[in-house]
Amino acid sequence: MVNDLEDDAGNLKELQDALLSSESVEQFLHEMSVLAAGLISGGISCGMTLQPNGRPLTVACSDPVAAKVDEVQYELDDGPCLHAMRDGHMVHIEDTADKGRWPEFVTQAAAEGIRSCLALPLSAGGQPIGAINLYSRTASAFGAAEERRAENFAENASGALTLATRLASHAALIDQLRSSLTSRTVIDQALGIIMAREHCAQARAFAILRSASQNSNVKLRDIATAIVTSVTGEPPQPPPPFEDVLSASVRTARMTRLAGWGGLVALAG
Repeated sequence: MVNDLEDDAGNLKELQDALLSSESVEQFLHEMSVLAAGLISGGISCGMTLQPNGRPLTVACSDPVAAKVDEVQYELDDGPCLHAMRDGHMVHIEDTADKGRWPEFVTQAAAEGIRSCLALPLSAGGQPIGAINLYSRTASAFGAAEERRAENFAENASGALTLATRLASHAALIDQLRSSLTSRTVIDQALGIIMAREHCAQARAFAILRSASQNSNVKLRDIATAIVTSVTGEPPQPPPPFEDVLSASVRTARMTRLAGWGGLVALAG
């Protein structure tokens, strides 16, 4: 029991370190497959299966053998990793010499030197989303202790993967907001130039800018950039990072709120 707790804590620490050091979900998945392969001694290969577009795909692996054995299952549309992913339960093949439940798969796996397999589901929100596939070149490589260790790892990995995808979604949102802020800034600058040249209101300036974009089949932002550059002699300067703008907005809101509280205090006094 103590060893299981120590293994669990160690897994969490390693997954946390991998998550913090990875620059993308893809890199994190690769690090996770390497960590999973190191769970058990004796030359373990690991493949990570997800189905981002409804079809199973090995998104990371510790070595080419794992990817190849995973691919066998995708071609057959059956096997331990697909069963674990679809049903949400661990699947254990003691020895590929025993044809058993998946005769075609174990035959091809054995031809790649694989003697035993352990597939564990990855879940998010209580629903299976993928599987960790462990392959050993030794028969009966996964005993009760190894199964517990792998199950603990899969549980921790599921949580870490959920966090990684959420962080990636937030990063994508920040990029979109940053791009939107940049576009808005240069368009506002171009509108100011058009208003000064044409002595018109902002609505008329925007109509002129939009018409130029449509007639030339060039994006509004690119037309605006060309206008600003033609006047200033240099490309528009990018706005402050979105994160800085957001922080400034938060600071302003806080100062306003504090000023309001100060007024209330003065009135109370």
